[in-house]
Amino acid sequence: MLTSITKLTKSFLFKVLIGIIILPFVFWGMGDVFRSGNQNVIVTIDNEKVSAQSFAEYVNRLNLNEQQRNNLTKTDLLDRILSDYIGKKIIALEIVDQGINLNNKSLKEIIVNDKVFQKDNKFSRTKYEKFLLESSLSAPLFEQNISEQEKKRQLLTFLSKGISLPDYLIEKEYASENQVKTIKYLQLDNLYKDYSVSEKEIKKTYEENKKFLIQDFKEINYVELLPNNLTGQKEYNKSYFKKIDEIENNILDNMKMSDILKEYNLSPKVIKKVNIQRKDKTGKEIVEVNKELFTEIFNSKNINEPKLTNLNNKFYLSVILSVEKISRSLEDKEIKETIISQLKLKHIIDSNTKIIKEMSKGNFKKEQFQNFSKDKKLEIKNAIIKNIKDEIIFKSDMIKEIFKMNDGEFQLITNSLLTQNYIIYSEKTEELAFDKNNKDYEQYKARAKLNIANQIYTDYDKTVNNKYDVKINEKVLNRIKNTL
Repeated sequence: MLTSITKLTKSFLFKVLIGIIILPFVFWGMGDVFRSGNQNVIVTIDNEKVSAQSFAEYVNRLNLNEQQRNNLTKTDLLDRILSDYIGKKIIALEIVDQGINLNNKSLKEIIVNDKVFQKDNKFSRTKYEKFLLESSLSAPLFEQNISEQEKKRQLLTFLSKGISLPDYLIEKEYASENQVKTIKYLQLDNLYKDYSVSEKEIKKTYEENKKFLIQDFKEINYVELLPNNLTGQKEYNKSYFKKIDEIENNILDNMKMSDILKEYNLSPKVIKKVNIQRKDKTGKEIVEVNKELFTEIFNSKNINEPKLTNLNNKFYLSVILSVEKISRSLEDKEIKETIISQLKLKHIIDSNTKIIKEMSKGNFKKEQFQNFSKDKKLEIKNAIIKNIKDEIIFKSDMIKEIFKMNDGEFQLITNSLLTQNYIIYSEKTEELAFDKNNKDYEQYKARAKLNIANQIYTDYDKTVNNKYDVKINEKVLNRIKNTL
């Protein structure tokens, strides 16, 4: 199962599918399709049942557009997505079985040491939150993904124990970052930024996605459970935690929020009708509640059911009193700007895809490169890239892709957000001598070992799949296809 969509995931279009922020996901999810039926089981892996709701949330994160949803009954795309989803679930079970774990401290270390989130060699909370905002990701979702990737890396390391590597594999890894590359290139970004979106396109896109433009406005009551309002003391002692246990038991016994507040003489704070962005209907932001706490409370699915939250070793009692669903009109500035940005992004994808198709057919040679430059009024520029850290023009992740190119080859290289787009021609490659005494030798050796582990992982994948009994509920899968 894990390998069943390998070819799909290598394609440009699938990378676009999982990378782009398409309208339905931007506008508060997939609607009512998956908001009910939590008991529906789409797949059983041994004794673990996976709900249709969980799978739906996974599909949401892939951001299928209208056309892709309409073709679900005609193609095997959803079957492949489910196969990938099951594979990830199986690996998660195997990670647990192997005793691999990642605590919060280790997760924090990974994030704060990531150069993407650093300013002046120090972790920048502002850069981190800006990244999450621009990527339309919540902190819990992003951190969960980092945790899963790190645990998978540890599993691969476990699988590769005892491997003795030949020098040429380490040299190959060294060469992937250390070479001198002479290239010619066209920068497409100036061409793309001049693209103008018509009002007709905006209205058409809005009408096609209107059913997704629904916001939940929730009325919330919450109270922080402090020692002085539970026990009349300042210390977090046994008496305090006993009260916390009592409240938790009362919730499990279906006790109402009003009765709990009355029994413990608690006065809640009231948040009236706000959306997930902590804004009321007028657009005013409600700031008196911690953002992380607010998100935790707001995401509660049940109405009028009290919830006990432990956040950063502090306890909170909350309840969603009511939910009002409000449609957003095209007059909403945020909606219009989002549609315009999505249409511009679609234009980039369509244009890049057209170029890539010509390259894949072998129709893009030096003559076409020069003609494209003249037709689009783009200057052909020259550059010499000296190593992976030579980031004067390109970032390191793009340089790594350029270093994979053969001389005489054309490629379209982009960054992950499609904000930088280049047609690259590899003119000449000069390989650098490999030295075992290089200070980074052990790093290259570790990476080469990890590459071997990935190959072992393919065979391990087949063995692991035979280890677990997987049963797919075809009725639920078909219903999802027909409902999307």
